[in-house]
Amino acid sequence: MNLILFGPPAAGKGTQAKRLVEQRRMVQLSTGDMLRAAIASGSELGQRVSGIMERGELVSDAIVIELIEQRLPEAEAAGGAIFDGFPRTLAQAEALDAMLAGRGRRIDLVVRLKVDDAALMQRIAGRFAESGRADDNPESFKVRLDAYNRQTAPLLPYYEGQGKLVEVDGMGSIDQVAAAIDAALTGAAA
Repeated sequence: MNLILFGPPAAGKGTQAKRLVEQRRMVQLSTGDMLRAAIASGSELGQRVSGIMERGELVSDAIVIELIEQRLPEAEAAGGAIFDGFPRTLAQAEALDAMLAGRGRRIDLVVRLKVDDAALMQRIAGRFAESGRADDNPESFKVRLDAYNRQTAPLLPYYEGQGKLVEVDGMGSIDQVAAAIDAALTGAAA
């Protein structure tokens, strides 16, 4: 099964993806994690994207598509992928569909975690205080949230039109959100 966890920054996508990895043995493909690892490694890619991410801007479609494509064989071997933070644009969604179709695969379900902006701001402030992630500072977060609303949220009709979109209330506890996602996955597998 291939699943997209969809929602604004700090909606809980990473938290839920990690839980699904443990329970369902799927592979989490988090472009944010991959890009942060590239920055930490000091690689050429990391140097190219560091400033972009610190400003809260989106990294180019070409770069993130390449990162995802490199990891697809691992996800296929595990029986499925959890796409976390990808796709973020219509071009990325179309590229993902084409990549998967070329491998005889598809996106099975898109779970949108709905969280209000005030809760997102609280979550990001806590995460920044805890981790010090450069892209979690309040200024970058506002840019990221704006980018999500302008570029990523418009993907909802794309997946809704394919009959793959399920909305989950992301305001509950981690366990409540997990239960709602599990119910959606069970429904998709039926």
